[in-house]
Amino acid sequence: MKKVISILGCGWLGEPLAKKLIETGYVIKGSTTTPDKIDRLASLGIKTFLIDLDVLDDSIGDFLDSEILIIAIPSKNKDSFRKLIFQIERSRIQKIIFISSTSVYENSNNIVTEVSSVKDTSLVEIENLFKINRHFQTNVIRFAGLMGYDRKPGNFFPVGKKIPNPDGYVNMIHRDDCIGIITNIIKKEIWDETFNACADTHPTRREFYTSAAIELGKDRPKFEESNLSEYKIVSNQKLKTILDYQFKYPNILNIIE
Repeated sequence: MKKVISILGCGWLGEPLAKKLIETGYVIKGSTTTPDKIDRLASLGIKTFLIDLDVLDDSIGDFLDSEILIIAIPSKNKDSFRKLIFQIERSRIQKIIFISSTSVYENSNNIVTEVSSVKDTSLVEIENLFKINRHFQTNVIRFAGLMGYDRKPGNFFPVGKKIPNPDGYVNMIHRDDCIGIITNIIKKEIWDETFNACADTHPTRREFYTSAAIELGKDRPKFEESNLSEYKIVSNQKLKTILDYQFKYPNILNIIE
């Protein structure tokens, strides 16, 4: 019998992830908050559910009738996640992949790893709600800035807006690598871990956004010049070691050149 995976949030990342997992041989249940997307998602082979995290009730039971749940939504509503966990505890979900962000780390002007200190934020609190729960095993994946396809860094700043912190460093990851990492985790059945997911290279913001603008045929961006520079360099070493993962796009400048 094929393993069933539920994806809460079939958006920019969740939809192509669902397509990849279906191609790999999994049965996929997916959620959206947009009624107009239901037919299109269903046409991809996704058993689709209309679910709003902020308005949960027992009807979510069919969606949670799976072995694995991937949470790929941007909500920071702690109460809603507590209600979701209450429902998960009463389901047959055994494993969870929670999509988080490297924004949880301070700009320490240093390399940050999975054991580095984090900010006191709602996202960190939500991570911990899943990590401390013994009803299931959770992997937290802290993705760096997402890029690829229609997310072109040359469009991240409006024309004429000066880009701050030009000598700070960029932490980014391509969507294809996000999907590769998630599928790798599921295939290798590695759980109860926190992973930083970021490409190998960390160009300066000046170098990165200048290249990104030129790639789109735009004028070179202007920067807020300052003697002060705040940054963090996100280490992906744990992920590469434990998962033996080879990045498809290790050099983010190669994506936009």
